[in-house]
Amino acid sequence: MSTSTLGPARPPGKGLPQAARQGRFYAGVIGLAFLGIGFVSSTYYTVQPEERAVVKRFGKVIDIADPGLHFKLPFGIDSVEFVATERVLKQEFGFRTAGSTGGRTQYSEAEYPDESLMLSGDLNIVDVEWVVQYRIADPMKFLYGMRDPTRALRDISESVMRRAVGNRLGSEVLTTARVEISNLARDEIQEAMDKYGTGIHVVTVELQDVVPPKAVQPAFNEVNEARQERERMINEATKQANQVIPRAQGEANRTIAEAEGYATERVNDALGETARFRAILAEYRAAPEVTRTRMYLETIDQVLPRIGAIVVVQDGQASPLPLLRLRDAQTSKEKTP
Repeated sequence: MSTSTLGPARPPGKGLPQAARQGRFYAGVIGLAFLGIGFVSSTYYTVQPEERAVVKRFGKVIDIADPGLHFKLPFGIDSVEFVATERVLKQEFGFRTAGSTGGRTQYSEAEYPDESLMLSGDLNIVDVEWVVQYRIADPMKFLYGMRDPTRALRDISESVMRRAVGNRLGSEVLTTARVEISNLARDEIQEAMDKYGTGIHVVTVELQDVVPPKAVQPAFNEVNEARQERERMINEATKQANQVIPRAQGEANRTIAEAEGYATERVNDALGETARFRAILAEYRAAPEVTRTRMYLETIDQVLPRIGAIVVVQDGQASPLPLLRLRDAQTSKEKTP
């Protein structure tokens, strides 16, 4: 039997080639580098301007960080959850947005009658499409106040809208009550969100298309055309009344003004004649003969121009006297302004 002599045991790595030892060294360096990078990267985080960060330490919330660069404990001791608090989000009811092409919004052709069909107060079916715009006001309540706050917002919005439409006539919902319904729904949805502590702030509720169902759309269009025709005829009648009535009032006022002017003129003429008569009477009482002669001459002066040709002859002669040239006097008097 032959025996072999074993030498002393060699420490690990002593018998490895130089290249293998260098490879292990570089691998260790790289591993340490990655470990250092992981350590450094897990010690800070950045919050965007439209976000807030909820910082938790071992699952307990310790801080809500504002936008900017922040530091935390590494290796999962501190965890960060980002919430877009400054972004306006929306939920669509009765329709869906498919995307945007060339700056124009494209809508899906799918229909959602379970969301949009509602019963109005007069038992008419109305197809209502609306949008709820909201933002996250409190990140803590949004993340931990309720299991699914966005789903709660959707359910409450649909419930409130159905009640608001059900309390009004179908014609009001389709025409005049749109703004009132939007404001009422926004207030009631916000009240429910505050009550449940969801941390959601409702910005606005906007009604989009409010139309009757497609089955009754032609009849509804005919009713609308009849209403528009009625409004047109009422407007035309009102326009004609506004034209005729002021004209008639103007004519009446003009006639009244002319009558009042005529009455004033007659009264003033009468007063003037009375004053002239009284003046002549006073003169007549003072000098009757002179006054009578003057009145006679004035009357002759007014009457003679209306007689025409006047011939004065002397007794026994056939030719007129050249002394009185009354026609020339009359002509000159007519030419005198």
